[in-house]
Formats: sequence, structure tokens, C-alpha cells
Amino acid sequence: MSSRSLHPSLHDTRLPHLGSAIGMIVLYFVLQFVASGLVGLVLGFAMGVSGTPASGMAARIRMVLAQPDVHALLVILTLLLAASATLVLVRRLWPAAWSHGAPPGLGLTRPGQPMYYLAAVLLGLALPIAGGWLTRWVAHGHEVTQDVKQIGSAATLALRIPMALLVVSLGPLVEELLFRGALLSALLRRVGTGWAIALSSLLFACVHLPDLGFLWYAVPNLALLAAVLAWLRLRSGSLWPAVVAHGVNNLLAVVAWFVMSSGAA
Repeated sequence: MSSRSLHPSLHDTRLPHLGSAIGMIVLYFVLQFVASGLVGLVLGFAMGVSGTPASGMAARIRMVLAQPDVHALLVILTLLLAASATLVLVRRLWPAAWSHGAPPGLGLTRPGQPMYYLAAVLLGLALPIAGGWLTRWVAHGHEVTQDVKQIGSAATLALRIPMALLVVSLGPLVEELLFRGALLSALLRRVGTGWAIALSSLLFACVHLPDLGFLWYAVPNLALLAAVLAWLRLRSGSLWPAVVAHGVNNLLAVVAWFVMSSGAA
């Protein structure tokens, strides 16, 4: 997509470029890492680690954070801090592109037709089923475990509910803004639509591997999800249907937290 094809309102404005888009994605995960460490230290001291000798402080903090509710609280606060900071930074970095629908806009505007919200819900319900079949076929029976799934199912209801709300709302919003907003728009200015979808989907799959124990056979499922979300974003002219579909997809996984918890009880 050349500069000649840009919408007039986006001429002479800062737009997502490949380097800045990837940099923002890296920054988001760095913010999660930093926030997790800081919040972990605060929670550790708040729960009595301050009286522990220096030699045993690290072990004491690890023991405190291993408690299911404390671990869930750590995840909640980390996501809130990292996601909020990322939204503010993206808004400041690309203000003109924020509410412009078509790439290189970020797509935070209503879709041209409300029917895309219905399509988003249906796709969000169908993708976990299709992705599950694909994973079972690729993995030959091996199970894919996810850290956040284990944390959510082990926490008490008082922390499981707010954690679930974040996983189906704020998490999808930030990831869609970064991958189907900034990154996809940046790639479309360099390569064709097919390549842009493929490359952004592959990167999306790869950055989620640490949470999945680096199980390579989880990549096709994640890449399929990302490709469908990219298609929905481009087809609707808005990022919101992709956010909805991503949230519904995550919602089905969240339901498993409550099922697993009730089964264990």
C-alpha cells in the first residue's frame, strides 16, 4: 500500500511503520515482565516477606507468589498495568490513525455494517472447535497446557471472576490493537494482503508460545485464529469485530476454568 493510496486525513501524520509496530509489541511484553516483577515484590513484602532474612527472601517471595490467589492477583495487576500503559502509548504515538477504519488506520471505529458483530460472535465460537481439531491432528494426541488456564482454575471465585473479565476484554483489545491494528497496517504498506496476514499471524502465534510451554504444535491453532481475526478486521473496516471474536474465543477457554474448578471440588 503506497502513500498515494492513503486517506487524505492520514497524509503527513505519524503512521504505524514496521519497526515501530514491532517495537510496540515488544514493549508490551517487556512491560508485562517489568510489571510482574515489581508487583511480585510489592505483594511479597505486603504479605510478610519484609521480616525474612535477606538470605531467604527470594525463596520466601517465590513461596508467597506460588499461592493460587496471590498468583492470580499478580496476573490481574500485571495485565492492568501493562495493557493500560500500552493503550496510552499507542494513542499518543499514532493519534490520527487511532479512529480511522481502513489501514493504515488502527480501526477503532464502528464497522460499516452491524452484521460483522454477529459474524464475530459466530467465528469466536467456531474457532476454538476448529483450532482444537487442528491441534489434536498436529499434536497426535499430546495436550496443550496454558499457564493462565492453570492459574485461573486454581484461584478462588473472588479472583477468578475479575481475571476472567480481563482475559475476555482488555487482553483482546490490546492484542488486536497491536497485531491487527498497528502491525497489520504496517505490513500492508510493504507487502500484499496475503503476506501481511500470514506474517502478522505467525508472529502472533510465536509470541504466545511461552505461555504454552513452547509447544510448537500450538502454532497452527494460534495462526489460524490470527488469520481469521485479520480477515475480519479488513473485511469490516473496523478493529472492534476482531476484538469481539477474540474475546468470545477467550471466553470459551475461561469457561474451562470454572468447569475444572467445580470438578476438582
